[in-house]
Amino acid sequence: MTEFFHNCTTNERKREIEELLNNFAQQIGAWRFCLYFLSSTRNDYVMMYSLTVFENLINKMWLGVPSQDKMEIRSCLPKLLLAHHKTLPYFIRNKLCKVIVDIGRQDWPMFYHDFFTNILQLIQSPVTTPLGLIMLKTTSEELACPREDLSVARKEELRKLLLDQVQTVLGLLTGILESIWDKHSVTAATPPPSPTSGESGDLLSSLLQSPSAAKLLNQPIPILDTESEYICSLALECLAHLFSWIPLSTSITPSLLTTIFHFARFGCDTRVRKMSSVNGSSQNSVLGQERGRLGVLAMSCINELMSKNCVPMEFEEYLLRMFQQTFYLLQKITKENNAHTVKSRLEELDESYIEKFTDFLRLFVSVHLRRIESYSQFPVVEFLALLFKYTFHQPTHEGYFSCLDIWTLFLDYLTSKIKSRLADKEAVLNRYEDALVLLLTEVLNRIQFRYNQAQLEELDDETLDDDQQTEWQRYLRQSLEVVAKVMELLPTHAFSTLFPVLQDNLEVYLGLQQFVVTSGTALEMKIPYVSKTGHRLNITAENDCRRLHCSLRDLSSLLQAVGRLAEYFIGDVFAARFNDALTVVERLVKVTLYGSQIKLYNIETAVPSVLKPDLIDVHAQSLAALQAYAHWLAQFYSEVHRQNPEQFISLVSTALEAITPLISSKVQEKLLLSACHLLVSLATTVRPVFLISIPAVQKVFNRITDTSAQRLPDKAQVLVCRALSNVLLLPWPNLPESEQQWAVRSTNHASLISALTREYRQLKSNAILPQRKVQLEDTKVIIHQTLSVLEDIVESISGESTKSRQICYQSLQESVQVSLALFPAFIHQSDVTDEMLSFFLTLFQGLRVQMGVPFTEQIIQTFLNMFTREQLAESILHEGSTGCRVVEKFLKILQVVVQEPGQVFKPFLPSVISLCMEQVYPIIAERSSPDVKAELFELLFRVLHHNWRYFFKSSVLASVQRGVAEEQMENEAQFSAIMQAFGQSFLQPDIHLFKQNLFYLETLNTKQKLYHKKIFRTTMLFQFVNVLLQVLVHKSHDLLQEEIGIATYNMASVDFDGFYSAFLPEFLASCDGVDSNQKNVLGRNFKMDRDLPSFTQNVHRLVNDLRYYRLCNDSLPPGTVKL
Repeated sequence: MTEFFHNCTTNERKREIEELLNNFAQQIGAWRFCLYFLSSTRNDYVMMYSLTVFENLINKMWLGVPSQDKMEIRSCLPKLLLAHHKTLPYFIRNKLCKVIVDIGRQDWPMFYHDFFTNILQLIQSPVTTPLGLIMLKTTSEELACPREDLSVARKEELRKLLLDQVQTVLGLLTGILESIWDKHSVTAATPPPSPTSGESGDLLSSLLQSPSAAKLLNQPIPILDTESEYICSLALECLAHLFSWIPLSTSITPSLLTTIFHFARFGCDTRVRKMSSVNGSSQNSVLGQERGRLGVLAMSCINELMSKNCVPMEFEEYLLRMFQQTFYLLQKITKENNAHTVKSRLEELDESYIEKFTDFLRLFVSVHLRRIESYSQFPVVEFLALLFKYTFHQPTHEGYFSCLDIWTLFLDYLTSKIKSRLADKEAVLNRYEDALVLLLTEVLNRIQFRYNQAQLEELDDETLDDDQQTEWQRYLRQSLEVVAKVMELLPTHAFSTLFPVLQDNLEVYLGLQQFVVTSGTALEMKIPYVSKTGHRLNITAENDCRRLHCSLRDLSSLLQAVGRLAEYFIGDVFAARFNDALTVVERLVKVTLYGSQIKLYNIETAVPSVLKPDLIDVHAQSLAALQAYAHWLAQFYSEVHRQNPEQFISLVSTALEAITPLISSKVQEKLLLSACHLLVSLATTVRPVFLISIPAVQKVFNRITDTSAQRLPDKAQVLVCRALSNVLLLPWPNLPESEQQWAVRSTNHASLISALTREYRQLKSNAILPQRKVQLEDTKVIIHQTLSVLEDIVESISGESTKSRQICYQSLQESVQVSLALFPAFIHQSDVTDEMLSFFLTLFQGLRVQMGVPFTEQIIQTFLNMFTREQLAESILHEGSTGCRVVEKFLKILQVVVQEPGQVFKPFLPSVISLCMEQVYPIIAERSSPDVKAELFELLFRVLHHNWRYFFKSSVLASVQRGVAEEQMENEAQFSAIMQAFGQSFLQPDIHLFKQNLFYLETLNTKQKLYHKKIFRTTMLFQFVNVLLQVLVHKSHDLLQEEIGIATYNMASVDFDGFYSAFLPEFLASCDGVDSNQKNVLGRNFKMDRDLPSFTQNVHRLVNDLRYYRLCNDSLPPGTVKL
């Protein structure tokens, strides 16, 4: 053993040793040697190995061990434990306990009747109490929720046996904790707290009805010795595990709960820490931590009880008592006095204690608040005041986030409560109004550098997390969600709180104009930061720069807040809140224009690395906030377009004046994209009729269609083209068809697209010639740039009116034909094919009606000809992910085609099916990688789902005449091949594909009665059931147990008689690894139920017991005679 774990041993030698040890363990009498090793060695490795041999023997081979040997093992191991438990290393002792518990799991109570009484005796004898508690916790872990395979009947029996013992066990644990507390309690020695100390305030007496309870909780915390400390922690760990599985009932007595709360105080008592630091010795500080840990363990017990949603009537009162006691602790934690601020007090507590406490508060609000709120004696508002103090004094950001989550839960609870009880909405809101306004103000302060600079500067704004946001963005987003939820409940309050704060910061920003100076004189030229533009910001004092930085960061956050609230000004409340919204939008338009006019994004500053990003961010956020009000502008437009639209026209025109100077490749991308997005929203959501006649918009048209101008970055180019296309294509709101001016707009759109695709269309003539490498790269760039713009234009129009789609297709027609002509030339360039197929897929999804049947046929035929078996194999097998993507897009195009109703594309079905089954499927069937499979099976599903009549032609007349529809089957071979492919997919390890395909079969059954069809019922049904049961037995797709159970039921229910009389006996007969007697038991235990819950329970029982029997039989020594 020592050689095995020595760091000089080679891997070869380790493998040899491992083989030797494994062979030894498999020998029948090996355990006798191990017993000798255990009692005679002090080497940890040897002891651990010996225990593993026992563990293997008990869990895998126990059935085959002679009963004499079993008795010997049952008597020797506990004796060994008793003799050495004080001296063994803790991990060996725990392992030995587990081995003894494993025997109990097999043999108690029949062959090992004193297993549990022994544990109780150990706990009751002071010398062995800790050992007894370890055994008890291990028993709870291993027997209540057994991990190893046991038969279902045995699992149920163990659960029942343990439940019978619960009351005794809880009584014992309560006794231990109480006696240690009382023994060390110091009540007599301390004078009563002076009335001025404020411990027992009014709040407390309202929380705890009985003064005696308050007095009890005010006792000083006893000082425990190490042994008692250890015993208490073991007892609390036992309780936490027991609470995780025993139901809430009266056996959890009030005295037990009170005791647990006494221990919860260990976590929130800072004096414990103090003592340890005064005495200075390391021993004491360790003690301090240990005592903090008792608090954490006690809170774990409380949270286990709290997380149970199902509360019996008789337990409700206990719950109320628990809440009162916990809120007493919360009050203690958040109490301010001269020596401590709340925050410093929380910083002194153990971090995991704070975490547990926050978990408790979350469970209280999410699970129990609705239950408790109705108790008149429970002061909810005071509770919120404590939660408020607790939230805003959290020492860590994570802690603060967790508390914000709790407030979000509370606000959701309030919102749904108000929606369900509209009658007393006002009363509910009045009760909580003050708390909500306080919360809002404080959350807003927390996101402002003005109030919270030190903490906000700690937040990281560089690294992205899994949700693609930085720590600072997450902080802001979570805070703004709380603000938005309060706004939903109290719109006027929220607005009047937020707007003045925004206004203050705007004043600073708008006032910057007076500090902008133009450099001109030679003297000024010496200043190092004079810019090319000659504009600079004349603010240089360090302090002023810092204040400006904070103000700009805050403005940027508040602009995001104002944008987040846009949804609360539209819809039914538009008129009621019109003036507030108008004020906001006017301010936003003014700010965006101001930023663009004095070009703050290009200005030189004293600290460019800080102030320049700030100025750019404010400008970008103001555009984004204005964009959020696009729906409000659209509603405003529809209200005023008849009478006096002057105000509306001026808002939109000014906004466009702010946007156009920013649409330039010289502007920073963050700002450029914000401007583009705002332009898209004005063109798409607001759609004013006068947009096209505004000079600013015409300027953008000219810039985009001018080939000599420098092209914008890809993203921006796509957005601007989408906006311009939408200006021309989307119907104007509030106007009849006759005033839409389609003719003019159609001509303009055609010339826009023509200008955007000029270079692309020229490729057609020389695409067929072989190209040099450099030329090829240039061609690829043109294809990429053009197709990304066209694809986006088609996508944005796909949900619109027929007229818009018609015009769009007319403009695109030539480019589409060019694309089809280019396609064969680039078939071996998978990156180009990928983009082309993306474009065609978007065309099929959005404009297939406009393209017309002949052209669509031509496209599909071209693709089918190009994607030969060789080409498919090359793409899938040799070109990696791009090649697979190409094939996936092609299959997606076919999905759109086969879904089309009517007869138009039906002629393609045979070639689509043969492409799938004869060309694509053989290439991917044997590959383990999931590429292409999901798309292929979706296509097969669509073929069946949307073209059922292609396979099953049941005429109505025939079914009426015969009474029973004997459906005619067509294309039977293709149908069988598809089903075969589905069956094969269930034998593969990919769980996503399994889930998807199971869902497809179930859908076909719900919609088209797949399982009832004669061909399925007679030739496939039980093959599928067999595969699904085997998957359950092999535990390969355990996450899908429930779905597999339901599908098995749906298949079996088509022919229950056949299932019970033929399939089940056959299935059992074919099972290897079980004898005929066991097969009979399995068959008998599968009751002939025909309802879903009982049937799936029977299936899971069959699978569990089959695995268990196989395990037992594997463990029997060779040559055992089975009776």
